[in-house]
Amino acid sequence: QVQLVESGGGLVQTGGSLRLSCAASGSIFRINDMGWFRQAPGKQREFVSSISRGGSTNYADSVKGRFTISRDNAKNTASLQMNNLKPEDTAVYYCTANQPLAGVTWGQGTQVTVSS
Repeated sequence: QVQLVESGGGLVQTGGSLRLSCAASGSIFRINDMGWFRQAPGKQREFVSSISRGGSTNYADSVKGRFTISRDNAKNTASLQMNNLKPEDTAVYYCTANQPLAGVTWGQGTQVTVSS
């Protein structure tokens, strides 16, 4: 199974930007969709964005126009560029990777905190 490591989280002011990265290693074979989820304190984990192997993207309505997902299939990495951040974006952000048979793998998460 693949291992995922996120990086790039931190503390930023309202309106600021952060770029999250996700690096896949281990049993890397045909990673299909990669994505990002987040979980705020006291709330359920929610979908943020996903990208197919071919580059098709999906976004939660709450982040459309502010977040951009990308991936590099050759390097087995995915990124999430987050602009115009809001306090409600504060959460732990998790990277995911979907592989045939292996299913979905989750990273350990990276904290994003947006101060008002």
